Amino acid sequence: MFKIESCTAFYSFYLPIAAAMYMAGFDREKEHANALKILLEMGKFFQIQDDYLDLFGDPSVTGKVDTDIQDNKCSWPVVQCLLRATSQQHQKVEENYGQKDPEKVAQVKALYEALDLQNVFFKYEEDSYNHLKSLIEQCSVPLSPSIFLELAKKIYKWRK
Repeated sequence: MFKIESCTAFYSFYLPIAAAMYMAGFDREKEHANALKILLEMGKFFQIQDDYLDLFGDPSVTGKVDTDIQDNKCSWPVVQCLLRATSQQHQKVEENYGQKDPEKVAQVKALYEALDLQNVFFKYEEDSYNHLKSLIEQCSVPLSPSIFLELAKKIYKWRK
């Protein structure tokens, strides 16, 4: 299965919370291990959402111009595409991914649409958010679950 170990998850999600935990006197290894488990999952969720928005988001809203295909990035959409693609579709990705030619980029985007990756993302988003809420319930003690839930709510269905 596709696994993301994101630097973004560590420095944008875990480190600020870990610093606050130490400042508040929560310094036991188990507390930090549990927070790390929750926050790395949250960071993965955020990174996949960011990859999705890079491709399907409205640049006037997100401020992002999609370049992941041209830049040959190993992003969530291409991984999902390759997981679902026929051998013929695989070949099309191999021939066109990482190319600067707008026609080749358009072929990859057309394949993403043919594989209905927007709906694949919406299902992932829902499932992942539910998993995250469950993980928070299981692992947040002795911290208040609301700390993690409020952060999760800020990024859930985030589109900018």
